[in-house]
Amino acid sequence: MKKLIVSLKSPSESLEDFKNALKAARKGKASEHYEIAFDNKKDFAKFIKNIDLLMTIQSLKPASIYELAKLLGKDQSNINKTIAFFEAYGIVKVKESKKNNRTVKRPVVDYQKIEFDLEAA
Repeated sequence: MKKLIVSLKSPSESLEDFKNALKAARKGKASEHYEIAFDNKKDFAKFIKNIDLLMTIQSLKPASIYELAKLLGKDQSNINKTIAFFEAYGIVKVKESKKNNRTVKRPVVDYQKIEFDLEAA
């Protein structure tokens, strides 16, 4: 099961975690999770505020960002901005395909579980 661990840490704590993960990867120890450590409360709050979007993508698997916006009852331009935020952190992948000579962007969440590590906060 792929899981995402979300935390709020200082830049120095994040760098230390990265060094440890790099050492483990060099030794051939693959991690079973993906961790995101936000270094500011604003981005962490944005993640929390929009977690419903991730849950909707994961459970309903919309065929496009347009369909996702309709499911959530939100404006598509706002959904596009939120998807870009999640994509920048590697939380959401956007897969493009052609349908009737149009490019369709489908959001995908590969994680089955999201955990919060608030120990560092």
